[in-house]
Amino acid sequence: MSYFFTSESVSEGHPDKISDQISDAILDAMLAQDPNSRVACETTVTTGLVLVAGEVTTKAYVEIQKVVRDTITKIGYTEPGYQFDADSCGVIVSLHSQSPDIAQGVDEGAGVDKEQGAGDQGMMFGYANKETEEYMPMALAFSHSLMKELASIRKEGKVMTYLRPDSKAQVTIEYSDDHKPLRVEAIVVSTQHDDFDPEPQMLAKINEDVKKYLIPKVIPAELLDENTKYHINPTGKFVIGGPHGDAGLTGRKIIVDTYGGKGAHGGGAFSGKDSSKVDRSAAYASRHVAKNLVAAGVADEILVQVAYAIGVSEPVSITVNTYGTAHIAMTDGEIAQKVAQLFDMRPKAIVERFGLKKPIFSPTAAYGHMGRKPYTKDGLEFFTWEKLDYVPQVKEAFGL
Repeated sequence: MSYFFTSESVSEGHPDKISDQISDAILDAMLAQDPNSRVACETTVTTGLVLVAGEVTTKAYVEIQKVVRDTITKIGYTEPGYQFDADSCGVIVSLHSQSPDIAQGVDEGAGVDKEQGAGDQGMMFGYANKETEEYMPMALAFSHSLMKELASIRKEGKVMTYLRPDSKAQVTIEYSDDHKPLRVEAIVVSTQHDDFDPEPQMLAKINEDVKKYLIPKVIPAELLDENTKYHINPTGKFVIGGPHGDAGLTGRKIIVDTYGGKGAHGGGAFSGKDSSKVDRSAAYASRHVAKNLVAAGVADEILVQVAYAIGVSEPVSITVNTYGTAHIAMTDGEIAQKVAQLFDMRPKAIVERFGLKKPIFSPTAAYGHMGRKPYTKDGLEFFTWEKLDYVPQVKEAFGL
């Protein structure tokens, strides 16, 4: 019997995502001046207020208030009527230096083995499958695309001119018994909008526009049928939104940031953290491993776990789960041993492999850190962990 799986995404105007984007914008501003900056920046937003807190060690001088206001402007909170806008919101900054107790385990030459160690203990996961060309779960890929397209429609301002920045999407996929995606079972879209009357006419207009302008640009027609369910602004009116409707906090959308609930998550957030924090850098490296293994044909679905001890450079474990989809005559344990030989998972090696001391993190803070196309802009490489540059080595190592 078939089964269903659901994932969600949220827009760049969602309160939690505003916080993520501010934290990563501050990180990038510091890295641009001092690539060795150590940053653990947390942001919370609410009605008319932004609070930036955390631990920072850097030689950079950054006008935090300007970075905050520029980020909010870029997202689209520019109207005083939103009760949260770039020009009038208060900005409180409470940053202090990183603990020397943590630094001694991370700084190269200071740790037990004199090599850059992990910034904390913990486990990180990377996942990939063959459901989409991005090697991502289909429900999450569609959810992200719905939110990106809705933001593009809002910023273009030609249709759906009533849109405001806050929105959410959710997609449910029906799978066959052999785990193949069959169709879209349900689509949920909730979007903030201008206030206009009468309310029943307003809701009918949004429903019609989402089906006319948004969904056809994202969901292939062959995956929709007469049984597909649509829930568009299902609670009704959605005028009050953004930080005025709900407080936001950095790191509260970690499932949206990764795989939409497929695979696993180690619990550590990404945004606002420099690459010495393995919560971020090792999660990227694990995704790179999983994606290259799937692309090389090792298996159709792979979950990679890597774990660290604080201050220690070598991982304490690397684990692989192919969910029984492997195309080679090797156990998951044997595949994991090969992975450890092929991919250097020490923090310093990860940072160097993906160029993680550069100001490349702001684009990750909305619409997912994984499944994005690598690109180059202004001499910087973005989403380097999404490259399929290890496929030849993987094929050779596994005899594919």
